[in-house]
Amino acid sequence: MAVASRQSEVRGARSSLLPSFLYSSAASSRSSLVGYGGASGALFPPSSPSSPSSPASPHFPSLLPFPSSAKTPSSPLTVPVTVPSVKESTLRERFYQGSKIWVPSPTEKKKIELYSREYYMACTAGGILSCGLTHMGVTPLDLVKCNMQIDPVKYKSIATGFGVLLRDQGARGLFRGWVPTLLGYSAQGACKFGLYEFFKKYYSDLAGAENAAQYKTLIFLAGSASAEFFADIALCPFEAVKVRVQTQPGFARGLSDGLPKFVASEGYAGLFKGIVPLWGRQIPYTMMKFAAFENTVEALYKYAVPIPKSECTKSQQLGVSFAAGYIAGVFCAVVSHPADNLVSFLNNAKGSTVSQEGDMYEGGMKRAVQRMRYDGDVEVGREGPTSGGTPGKAQDKK
Repeated sequence: MAVASRQSEVRGARSSLLPSFLYSSAASSRSSLVGYGGASGALFPPSSPSSPSSPASPHFPSLLPFPSSAKTPSSPLTVPVTVPSVKESTLRERFYQGSKIWVPSPTEKKKIELYSREYYMACTAGGILSCGLTHMGVTPLDLVKCNMQIDPVKYKSIATGFGVLLRDQGARGLFRGWVPTLLGYSAQGACKFGLYEFFKKYYSDLAGAENAAQYKTLIFLAGSASAEFFADIALCPFEAVKVRVQTQPGFARGLSDGLPKFVASEGYAGLFKGIVPLWGRQIPYTMMKFAAFENTVEALYKYAVPIPKSECTKSQQLGVSFAAGYIAGVFCAVVSHPADNLVSFLNNAKGSTVSQEGDMYEGGMKRAVQRMRYDGDVEVGREGPTSGGTPGKAQDKK
């Protein structure tokens, strides 16, 4: 009897090599299990009662909620394949109950806080894209305008100017100087739009909320003038090379060979000899652009658009921006035209003349496309309203 008892203990020890909490015997297989699946949901069910001689097989609580009607496997290593349909909400509740982890939808756009660091960075990026690409796109028109200012006898109008360029230089000649145009006006746009938003808030805070709303046009003028002062410093070297390349055939093919030739002949100081007339052209131009644009947008939403701005779609807001940008661009060209002639004269050392026709058309188109691109790249991309209106306030129709 002692020997038989000892053998029984050895067999029990051999069947219990795993910790007891990882398995249950046949006698305890019907006991309640804390977890998912219950006693009937075990992956390794106990031995069949018809074979009492076989030792109890360890089994684990199921990780999925198999019902008691699930097909019993014939082998401990076989996983049941009959899985009932469980609602997603039920699974989420059972497996993640008590969890505090929330993952945002990948389609949800992050909103940028107004006048935050991210906001200024977005405005700077929008200025690079809008100004650089827009000015590069109208390079042929700018090329004709500059040559009309330098040689009015040969380039009498926009229409005949395009014909002369095509005849003398071919189609490729229409985009001569596009590299300094792209780089120069990208740098200018970064400073212009980024710093304008900064100075607009800065002067609004100095004036106070009540005065900023009452004298908003003065805020627009002061903010745009301050921003353009620094923007022109970034633009001036590229503008000098651009004008020389566009108005002196044979001088250089572009920026890569034109900049060294310019510096070799006039030094680095020569790149900034047009800064004063550039300020005289661009600062009044930018002041008119921002002030006219902001007030035109406000007037359009107040008198022309039948619904408040907050209820307009993005396409409608961009349409208003395009129209306001074109109107502002025409006023800009009138204000900046005299100094524009002087910039071309100083950078080319030849006579200048009037080409206001080209200035007005080019100015209107560039401002319209520029504003639409800026609002599309920045404002719509950050899930906010398009630009224009009183500083710090959304302009809805009253």
